[in-house]
Amino acid sequence: MAITLTIDGKEVTADEGKTLLEVVREMGGDVPTICFHEATTANGLCRMCVVDVEGQRVLQPACIVTVGEGMKVQTGSEKVVRSRRTILEMLSSTIDLSEAAEIQTMMTDYSATTDRFPDAKRRESDVKDDNPMYVRDYSKCLLCWRCVQVCADDAQYTFAINFNGRGFETQIGTFFDKPIPETSCVLCGQCVGVCPTGALKPKREYLLEQGMSASEISVMNTGRKQRKPK
Repeated sequence: MAITLTIDGKEVTADEGKTLLEVVREMGGDVPTICFHEATTANGLCRMCVVDVEGQRVLQPACIVTVGEGMKVQTGSEKVVRSRRTILEMLSSTIDLSEAAEIQTMMTDYSATTDRFPDAKRRESDVKDDNPMYVRDYSKCLLCWRCVQVCADDAQYTFAINFNGRGFETQIGTFFDKPIPETSCVLCGQCVGVCPTGALKPKREYLLEQGMSASEISVMNTGRKQRKPK
């Protein structure tokens, strides 16, 4: 069934069940996203994709709200822009976004500043280097849930990682905070592939950044392979 709605003053027709994000992108429009990924289930966590729907009290997350007959939607109203800018500034005040290239671009696009919340508590975490595949730096993690979803029933069905803690102390972790080799992780690397901030990084890339040469890494890996299990 076809649905007729108006987006940014333009009347469009869309299939019933499609999300506003899908329709806007099909129109060639741009709605920024952070937690959304094509390979995982949309949950509307980050709220970067909010749009202004006439008649709705609050802004609506375009990644999960489906089209409705006669909807009137604005994707770049003053209210929408202000909301997105605030989200970016809040993230920047608590998380290390230095390796989140797409989010850095959004910061520029929305004129977001890095010092709006100078008293905010920053997330701090030591780098967890406990496996040969990747390292984990949760000071860069914005809890987008992509890695949890792809590790679970969106893709791998391994369920090696999930949310730990509550409130501000929430972070991604393993059951009982076990090292990765002691979990059900199969080192597939899919969690690394969907991470938008560098919180999960390939081990080789990390070692190169730490100043280790490619030959040194190769020797180290060869030694690991030859080491006999206890």
